[in-house]
Amino acid sequence: MNPRELTERAQRLLARLSSCDICPRMCRVDRTAGEPGVCRTGRYARIASFGPHFGEEAPLTGIRGSGTVFFSQCNLHCAFCQNYDISHFEEGGEADAESLAGVFLSLQKTGCHNLNLVTPTHVTPQIVEALAVAANRGLSVPVVYNCGGYEKVETLRELEGAVDIYMPDVKFQDGAPASRYCDAPDYPDVVRAAVKEMARQVGPLLLDRHGIAQRGLLVRHLVMPNEASTTRQVIDFLASEIGTDTYLNLMDQYRPCGRAFSFPEIGRRTSREEWGEARDYALRKGMTRLG
Repeated sequence: MNPRELTERAQRLLARLSSCDICPRMCRVDRTAGEPGVCRTGRYARIASFGPHFGEEAPLTGIRGSGTVFFSQCNLHCAFCQNYDISHFEEGGEADAESLAGVFLSLQKTGCHNLNLVTPTHVTPQIVEALAVAANRGLSVPVVYNCGGYEKVETLRELEGAVDIYMPDVKFQDGAPASRYCDAPDYPDVVRAAVKEMARQVGPLLLDRHGIAQRGLLVRHLVMPNEASTTRQVIDFLASEIGTDTYLNLMDQYRPCGRAFSFPEIGRRTSREEWGEARDYALRKGMTRLG
């Protein structure tokens, strides 16, 4: 996308910060004046860390790594977050558009296969603002939007053409656990609409001849113990409403983090049997592109 179009989109998004409606929380606080909403993030994005990452899915990591930028804070604040220290606290420092664009370009210069924006939802305006600067300076690697799935469709539409790869984590398809662990009972409806919009924009995941992702949708789902993550319902949604050609990573690395021990049913690791049952169910539903 050309820098002028990105700048225009950034201006529209930034204007919304004064009565913030960027995400489904609809806090309506004036973030430009430092008023705290759920994400507790003001006018500028806060970067916790950045650099080549080799622990992502193979189509993103390749041999040179995925160029990850971890943003502090989040609009979900899951009780069990695997990056709890980053998502719940003000790690790192604020960065204006010039600084953030410099980070993006440095990752490209390092040779990373892509620019991987981790927990970007609450700082979408700031990201687009920085992408406009970076695009004007030669940013050309695929942009990955690595999110928790709690997205507003109107905001996602401003990303069309700017994001190459959407990587949402579809956490639940039932309002009870979404409310219990994330205080977001509307999460199932919100994530369904968001993933449909992402799929409309970019389609199924496309790989180059080296197996590196160039464009498309890559869905993550963290398999939690005791079916707390409603895994079968998630798979049913993806298979029937998004497509069995959807690239799905059924993640088996759940461990109790953050406040997870406050909930006895998720106070242990997911067993190999539970993860194996989830994978078998996905295969039975025709989901053959499993990470």
